[in-house]
Amino acid sequence: MSTETKKLPVNETNLSKLAINESIKTKSNYLRGTIIEGLADRATGSMSEDDQQLIKFHGVYQQDDRDLRVERLQQKLEPAYSFMIRARVPGGVSTAQQWLDFDALASQYGAENFRLTTRQAFQLHGVIKQSLKQTIADINASLLDTIAACGDVNRNVMCSIAPHLGKVYHEVLEVATSISTHLTPHTRAYHEIWLDGKKLESGVEEAEPIYGKTYLPRKFKIGVAIPPYNDVDVFSQDIGFIAQIESGVLLGFDISIGGGMGATHGDQNTYPRAGSIIGFCLPNQVVAVAEEIVKIQRDYGNRINRKRARFKYTIDDLGLDFITETLAERLGYALQPAKLVEFISTGDNFGWHQDPDGLWSLALFIPQGRIVDTDDLKLRTALREIASIHQGRMIITPNQNLVIAEIAGSNRSKIESILKEASLVSLNNESGVRKRAIACVAFPTCGLAMAEAERYLPKFVEKVQEILLDLALEEQEISIRITGCPNGCARPFLAEIGLVGKSVGRYNYYIGGSITGDRLNRLYMENVDEVQIISSLRDILTDYAKNKLPQEGFGDFTIRKNYVAEVLEGRLFHAS
Repeated sequence: MSTETKKLPVNETNLSKLAINESIKTKSNYLRGTIIEGLADRATGSMSEDDQQLIKFHGVYQQDDRDLRVERLQQKLEPAYSFMIRARVPGGVSTAQQWLDFDALASQYGAENFRLTTRQAFQLHGVIKQSLKQTIADINASLLDTIAACGDVNRNVMCSIAPHLGKVYHEVLEVATSISTHLTPHTRAYHEIWLDGKKLESGVEEAEPIYGKTYLPRKFKIGVAIPPYNDVDVFSQDIGFIAQIESGVLLGFDISIGGGMGATHGDQNTYPRAGSIIGFCLPNQVVAVAEEIVKIQRDYGNRINRKRARFKYTIDDLGLDFITETLAERLGYALQPAKLVEFISTGDNFGWHQDPDGLWSLALFIPQGRIVDTDDLKLRTALREIASIHQGRMIITPNQNLVIAEIAGSNRSKIESILKEASLVSLNNESGVRKRAIACVAFPTCGLAMAEAERYLPKFVEKVQEILLDLALEEQEISIRITGCPNGCARPFLAEIGLVGKSVGRYNYYIGGSITGDRLNRLYMENVDEVQIISSLRDILTDYAKNKLPQEGFGDFTIRKNYVAEVLEGRLFHAS
């Protein structure tokens, strides 16, 4: 198929139909907008509507405390505005000092806690407008940044956590870091606004060689997986690179494209999609492959309807063959055939592990990814103490947990002592179901949330655990994911049990995903409450306990027993 046989989805004669965000980006002067003026306006705690879109490119979301909305409305006050700041952390890797720096920022400017995200990033909530600039400057002083953590660009590049592999892990991590660096926007706006950088001289033309003046039609996500663990949920990524390693040697990467979790309730033209494998490339080809795929989405993505602007829809609208042929044409060579490997789990490999050089790492379960002290668990304090003596890295996992990596043998006992004294050792004794479960933030800060997620997850998992215990299935690992809306930040559509918020206390309830993250689940019950969900799960799990095959996962069982039909491609997600 020639690339001349299909036209761009956006006809240049219909520019008036472009999504409003396209106009905002066009007028923004490479993401500057009126952000500086908005920060100086002390009459309100918010930013203008246009600037709320632009600050996302700088790693910032405007939010308000939804628990206080009614009360403040009654008091004739504006909402309790604050800002979420997301620091970009390629591969989730930070130093112990960067952990300490971010912890300090949580006390100085945030809400006395911070969060580890499902994209391996740090997230700080509760920052007020007058503290935004200093907070971002301090993040940059720690040698992290927030540019491109959000917005219509490539976001934080994810990478599997496998420090126990030694040299080859660091080679794969370097590939992920190189992708991140190469796809970072070139605009000087970030440095001008937040770091008092020197402005471009008058008449000097700024350029974005990869993104262009209007950047991408929507957000773009890349993940790098190291089999047999699919912790990055590689098939949820716009581009997934799957490392092929033999005898400790990195051969290259299989390439998956078109993954994406977001959908819109009631709109069957929107749907999640699992990525499609299109070929194999060598390590030194990865950055070029990533750039050209991003450019294809830049050129062909839908800029009229943002609900259908993700790369997955570009692929389905134009055809996978068109995308691969266009990619080969732009690269100047065709990809090699994929080598294909099997994954065994999307979970984290908890506990202690030693690399070939004798250094230790510890994968530690972090409830909901929230770094906070409670009356029962002084998690934040203990991790601060560990970071104060640790000489290695603190790595955020894609499941919102933490790997303390590169621990010298002489330091292991000190870290174990801190963990024991703070009762953190017990965290890794949680059930497999609990340690695999993830949720988005949702209420009270996310403006898109329709139902609880992070705050509801422990209660829901506890009820599922009670059923599993009754059925002698307490050792069975089942993936559970909850989101407050269908945007899919916790990747619920790949879970064996997925709950997606529909309204307060009610969810769309999905089953049928796989434990390895390579298959979408399907809607089983719509707009149901906890009582209905738990009753249904008890019935299905009872059947599972009696009739499952050896080693058969719960999601596989629900398909074999026809509770739901297998979803073979995203476009069939809504099919009955």
